[in-house]
Formats: sequence, structure tokens, C-alpha cells
Amino acid sequence: MTSLARRGLVPPLLWGLSLFLRLPGPVWLQPSPPPQSSPPTELHPCHTCRGLVDSFNKGLERTIRDNFGGGNTAWEEEKLSKYKDSETRLVEVLESVCSKSDFECHRLLELSEELVESWWFYKQQEAPDLFQWLCSDSLKLCCPSGTFGPSCLPCPGGTEKPCGGYGQCEGEGTRGGSGRCDCQAGYGGEACGQCGLGYFEAERNASHLVCSACFGPCARCSGPEESNCLQCKKGWALHHLKCVDIDECGTERASCGANQFCVNTEGSYECRDCAKACLGCMGAGPGRCKKCSPGYQQVGSKCLDVDECETEVCPGENQQCENTEGSYRCVCAEGYKQIEGICVKEQIPESAGFFSEMTEDELVVLQQMFFGVIICALATLAAKGDLVFTAIFIGAVAAMTGYWLSERSDRVLEGFIKGR
Repeated sequence: MTSLARRGLVPPLLWGLSLFLRLPGPVWLQPSPPPQSSPPTELHPCHTCRGLVDSFNKGLERTIRDNFGGGNTAWEEEKLSKYKDSETRLVEVLESVCSKSDFECHRLLELSEELVESWWFYKQQEAPDLFQWLCSDSLKLCCPSGTFGPSCLPCPGGTEKPCGGYGQCEGEGTRGGSGRCDCQAGYGGEACGQCGLGYFEAERNASHLVCSACFGPCARCSGPEESNCLQCKKGWALHHLKCVDIDECGTERASCGANQFCVNTEGSYECRDCAKACLGCMGAGPGRCKKCSPGYQQVGSKCLDVDECETEVCPGENQQCENTEGSYRCVCAEGYKQIEGICVKEQIPESAGFFSEMTEDELVVLQQMFFGVIICALATLAAKGDLVFTAIFIGAVAAMTGYWLSERSDRVLEGFIKGR
């Protein structure tokens, strides 16, 4: 391992490296954003530096009992110096300080390896805290705890107890962030030193604050009871220290569509669609209609479907009426189908015979086969049942049948499948 420190290049390297890490780098130096629609949260270089130092310290712990491995430790330490502070141990630790997939760690290690080497050989005694020396003092990537930003300013609430201990200071410990306190639930204020909306002070002293929840609809309160409300949340009105739900449906606060009705809920309201039978309504169902929709008629207090099929509404021949909700449709009567807007009688095809699709050539072959069978049968009779002629007869019949069926096998199989 070479040592730039021995050539007097550490000060320029410190300046250039800290400037390089703090300025926006080229694309190949930026972390790859995950595939998501919302903007990714970038990891501050300080966190990468802290992780590198933590891994380095674990490597030191892992190698604390190691040696040069040559078999004669006493001679090796006498001739080669102590393994504890050797370059061999440093190399072994650095080889495993970053995981293979941690690109940022490898990038930072490559840029700061000479600094780590300088600290290892020359700075350990005066600066035993590698994180403070490397990440804060040398690279200027981090700030002390309780501070933030390029100048390491104190977080709200002070460096000892940032955000009062009830929140997180944005950018704490790094050279970035706004220092704004992100308070825990129930706490608020610049330094999280007050109770937030919907909470009250259950206990407070010089160093301690306990905020407890108010009763449901109370935005501010003096205690947990329903009658301790001082201010109400939206949708509620204060009445004798209690928060009472506002019925938006009974006021002009609700804003629903022309064919919707309002339903009051706790602290708010909902707009729901009227029934299909209604043109405007005052509630759910066909009995709350202001006016009936086309295809419906008022029957008592309800809007009910009109059965248009009770009158002649389908003028076409062979048509029949089919009633639907709020309307009707004309369909062809049973046994008829619609062709170009006209209902015509369906034609049921007659069953075709087995020989209906026979070609003329096949018919000639079948005739020849028939006469051949007759001739063979007569010859067999003339031979008075002689076995030789009987065998010839059977063979001839089988051969002619096989020939004919082979020419017609596809149509024969299709005919049997169709029941022909």
C-alpha cells in the first residue's frame, strides 16, 4: 500500500475530497433511485461514512487476536513490528469493510483510503476516534450530535436534548437538513415543547412533558373528559364546553349533486346517489323521490316501473315485448331470429343420410364393389361351399371395402359423429 501522507499530499487531498463529496457529483457518482413513483430519499454521505467506520471498527475487533500467520510470532513482531499496528492488519480489515453490493461505501473508501492509511500510521494516538477524525474533521461530511447543516448549528431545543427529546431534528449529525423538528404524535411547536392539536398537558416540569389525547372531537382541551373541550375540530361546534356534531345536511354547508341526497356523519357528511326511479330525491329508495324518472310512475308514495309490454309497443312482425327496469325491449318470438332487423323463422336442417355427400366417382367404385361381391358370392355357391372359394370371397369383400373406406374415411367418421 502506498502512502500519500508520506509525500505531503494529505492537506490538498483533504480539501479536494471534502469539496468533491459535498458538491453535486456526476450521474455515475449518485445513488441509483429505486423504481417508484415518489421521489427517493437520498442517503446523506455522512451515513455512508458512519457505516464505513463502524464496519472498520468491527474488522479491528475481529482481528484483535490475529498475527502474521508465519508460525514464529515473536521473531515476526521483532523484525516486522507489531501486527496490531501493521500494514498487513490494515489491508485485511479494509478488504472486508464494504459489502459487495454497497456501491456508496466502495466509492467513499476509494476516495478516502489514503486518509484512513494516514490515520492508521500517524494519527491514532492523538485522534483515537476515527469517525470524528475522518467523517467530521477531515471530510466534513458529519456534524456532532445535536447539530446540523454546513456550519453544524444547534438543533431546536439544544444539542443536549434536540427537539426536547420528543422529535427528530432534520439533518441532525450531518452537514445537510433544515434543522426542523419532526415531532412525535401529540407534540408540537418549534422544539416539540408544546402539546399538539387534540392533546393536552397531562404533566409538565422543567425537563419533562406528557401530552395526552383529548376527547374525540376536541381540537384543544383542558382534560380528557367530553366536557373539557376548549375548541372543536372541523364539523363540530362548541356548546357548553362540549363538541356537538354539525348536521351539514340540514344547513347550506352540504354540497351534493342534483341526483344525490345528503347523509350526515360524525364531523362530516356523505353524498349518495338517488334510486334509479328518481329524478332528484330526499333520501334512499323509490319512496323518497322528488320526481319519477322516465319509465316510472307515481304509485302512492313510490315511483314504480311502468310495464310497457301491457300495450302494443313492438310493431314488428313475429316480435314480442320484454319488460326491463324503467324501459322495455323488443325481441324475436320463439322459433324466430333477427336478420337485418326482421324476425325470420329459423330453418332446422334435415338430417342427411350416410351417402348424401358421396361423389360420382365414389358411387362408381361402390357399384363395382357391389357387382364384385355378387360375382364372388355366385362363384362360392357354384363351388358348393368349397373353403378355398369361400376364403377368396371373404378376402375380396374385405379388400374392396377397405379400398372404398380408405378413400372416404374422413367423411365416414364425420358422418358417424353427426349421427348420419
